[in-house]
Amino acid sequence: MQKKISAYCGMLLISLISSASTGYAAKKFTYAEEAVNDGGAITGMVSLRGPAPLPVRVNLRKKKDTEFCIKHTGAREDGIFFLQHVETKDGKLKDVVIFIENIGKGKPWPENAVNIDFKDCQAFPKVSVVRKPLRGENKGLLTIKNHDENVLHNPRGFSIGSGTRKTLFKRFLLNKGTETDVTKQLKFFKKGRDHHFYIECEQHLWMSVSARIVWNPYYTISKKDGSFKIDRIPPGTYRVIAWHPYVGETAWEVTIRSGAETHVDFELMPASQ
Repeated sequence: MQKKISAYCGMLLISLISSASTGYAAKKFTYAEEAVNDGGAITGMVSLRGPAPLPVRVNLRKKKDTEFCIKHTGAREDGIFFLQHVETKDGKLKDVVIFIENIGKGKPWPENAVNIDFKDCQAFPKVSVVRKPLRGENKGLLTIKNHDENVLHNPRGFSIGSGTRKTLFKRFLLNKGTETDVTKQLKFFKKGRDHHFYIECEQHLWMSVSARIVWNPYYTISKKDGSFKIDRIPPGTYRVIAWHPYVGETAWEVTIRSGAETHVDFELMPASQ
């Protein structure tokens, strides 16, 4: 018997709370931007050991905005929609966040913002990266927009850490074209406590986005073929983590040398295996 989507989301959050901690104590510091003239790079691939977890079965006949959601999600005629959280191709894993855990200075933060789209009764991108706003940064870091005509979306955002879950915001996007900027609410992130940022639509609980909270700009997300690259890294030895919200995480200690590329392959395994 299939579990209700609300129960599934609750179980997911509980499991993520228990697994999110990286084992480091909280450290208060400010990342410093500076020129990196002798940096190196990390390249590699991310693979999934074994088969991908089965998609989540959602019966849209029992949910709100039934006809709209059945039509736009591509669900079956009986209203069953299969939501795939883990995407693989030839064993390579997409949407894995790879990041250096602790690095105090280096290249500048990228200027690109995170734009969450609630569209066709789904949420995109499924996996992303967010950070705490810098001093004086009050907007433009993360926005959420409703693209669905005559459908109310109700995004709620959480910060999740080791044994903690905190609600950061709850907004109402009444119709197509409405959007909200939640940059200010991200100021409540706390290093050492918060690791995972999670958004769900309270009207349609299968609509969700997971993001890793990072504390420096040395991160990337694996592509469809599982490949990734992080560049302009100051020489040194670092702990590099590969994280997927529905699979788990793994870490390697990596030494970066001036002007050189260091190749590292990660393999993740679902907790059920």
